[in-house]
Amino acid sequence: MKLCIVVPCYNESEVLPETVKRLTEKMSVLTDSGKLESGSKIVFVDDGSKDGTWELIEKYRLEFESVEGIKLSRNRGHQNALFAGLMTVKDGFDAVVSMDADLQDDIDAVDEMLEKYDGGCDIVYGVRKSRKKDSVFKRTTAVLFYKMMRWMGAETVYNHADYRLMSRRALDALENFGEVNLFLRGLVPLIGFKSDTVYYDRGSRFAGKSKYSFGKMLGFAFEGITSLSVRPIQIIIRLGVLLSLLGTVVLVYSLVQHFLDHTEAGWTSIMASVWTIGGLQMTAIGVIGKYIGKIYLETKARPRFIIEKNTLEDER
Repeated sequence: MKLCIVVPCYNESEVLPETVKRLTEKMSVLTDSGKLESGSKIVFVDDGSKDGTWELIEKYRLEFESVEGIKLSRNRGHQNALFAGLMTVKDGFDAVVSMDADLQDDIDAVDEMLEKYDGGCDIVYGVRKSRKKDSVFKRTTAVLFYKMMRWMGAETVYNHADYRLMSRRALDALENFGEVNLFLRGLVPLIGFKSDTVYYDRGSRFAGKSKYSFGKMLGFAFEGITSLSVRPIQIIIRLGVLLSLLGTVVLVYSLVQHFLDHTEAGWTSIMASVWTIGGLQMTAIGVIGKYIGKIYLETKARPRFIIEKNTLEDER
């Protein structure tokens, strides 16, 4: 089979030399063992890097037959960069493996992914065995993230990011999802083809810094929830009904107290209720506004990515 490994990159000049070394060695081993055909590729997708990442990709392309590169015209974010790579290469290969450039995901898990593919699976998820190497804070927030995603109705694979194998058939199906707001780890399970999981130990980043701060991770989680589920709006509706019922009870109580001449000036209670309800209203408007913003972007139907350079089209 012909395999392509797609690696999205953003300012990865520090890790790229080691990443290229490890992946080219892995590709050679798989090809020499007969598991892969010659012509299998490693494609690095430069997501508008500003640190010389693209220049390194071009350099390594000249050194290694298996290395190719795709350069986006500007930074479009990890999900769009990954999607650009997958859609660009899918027709030329039997299957595609996606992974991050820091190689914290165990590349040796690819062997088992290929076995699952040969066994008839169209999608093979790379799943972490544990989070022992994470800090207590990161481990706790990760658990909360997956539990919240499930509670919100978004179908995701626990402890799985974007390390996966997809067959050409699965990628053709993924192409039919036309939304601009991409959340691939939630979209891929919706394809529904036969799938399996491969468990691996996640390593430490050997160079550079992670591009995901806590704020970005929080935003990513919210993006995923609003892209895959309308449950937040359902929660707002239920909360609105509950507050309306509570308001009715308070109104009846206030009228009774008025006719019994038990009323007093209640500045504290009034201020507390006004600020509480006002805060809930602003939150509700913000969530609804997020959905409206997504609808606006979808109706614009702007391209999810624009490719500036694609070395797969160039002659060697």
